[in-house]
Amino acid sequence: MVTFDEVLSAARRIENVAHQTPVVTSRLLDESCANRMFLKCENLQRAGAFKFRGAYNAISRLSREEKARGVVTYSSGNHAQAVALVCRLLGVHSTIVMPRNAPALKREATAGYGAEVVLYDPAEASREEIARTMAAERGYTVIPPFDHQHIIAGQGTAALELFHESGLLDYLFIPCGGGGLLSGCAIAAKHLAPECAVIGVEPAAGDDATRSFHSGVLQSVHNPDTIADGARTGSLGNLTFPLVRQYVDEMMTVSDDDLVRTMHFVWTRMKLIVEPTGVLGLAAVFNHRYKLEGKKVGVILSGGNVDLAAAVRWFEALEPKSAASEC
Repeated sequence: MVTFDEVLSAARRIENVAHQTPVVTSRLLDESCANRMFLKCENLQRAGAFKFRGAYNAISRLSREEKARGVVTYSSGNHAQAVALVCRLLGVHSTIVMPRNAPALKREATAGYGAEVVLYDPAEASREEIARTMAAERGYTVIPPFDHQHIIAGQGTAALELFHESGLLDYLFIPCGGGGLLSGCAIAAKHLAPECAVIGVEPAAGDDATRSFHSGVLQSVHNPDTIADGARTGSLGNLTFPLVRQYVDEMMTVSDDDLVRTMHFVWTRMKLIVEPTGVLGLAAVFNHRYKLEGKKVGVILSGGNVDLAAAVRWFEALEPKSAASEC
């Protein structure tokens, strides 16, 4: 099990390398949500997402021999970019297994950081199996996107910074894909503010973590149809599932329409570029899917790597009343 001490160790390791991202507030957002909102802007992190934290914490701990052999991972985008950038900084060869339908922006950025990108068809192959095969053949170390002790501890540093800046919170809403960010931040939150309720949020089409949380049995979903591409993970991991069950107070889902409405507000009113997965936590409060009022609420905005053309299409499809009500 990952401990709070490991989160503190990760914070020391990534200090002066990862950005200490700002915590943003907005009077208009507070009014819209009927709560005091504190947004931890990981969309402004290096490589555009929180993933840099865990990737640097994990890869920087490898031995000299492991670094010399290189690493391999599998990701639809944000972890891919983070691993590629970290490896560029540390002089380590990186190979990234990415689905052919991953956003072009994320594929191009990953290659731009110097990684070797290997594309695969999710309908025909397993990304984990491809990575394991390459690791066995080439001697690479596998750096998984979420189910890894040092990855989880690194992601928890986002909540550590949020609490240090905002003070105690009543609630903390966190996006959930594979559960690395959620479990790491929940560990930090429960140590720093035991009374703070930690809420994990995932897309309705990919509700495996919510079903797992409530049933106590690990559930899965196959290629969920959601614009939140960072949360299309098939299931929680062997490490993250028990951590979510232990430290998280509630799991819930929001619709893709909720995500688009929330993105539109954040883009147009707060001037922050955030991707669909990045606003999962905020969407629950902004769209009043989780009923609370007059509370001090923290939210992790997990990333900002979004296909701009797709975002324009989503915004154009918004009902006129939905967009107008945000202005």
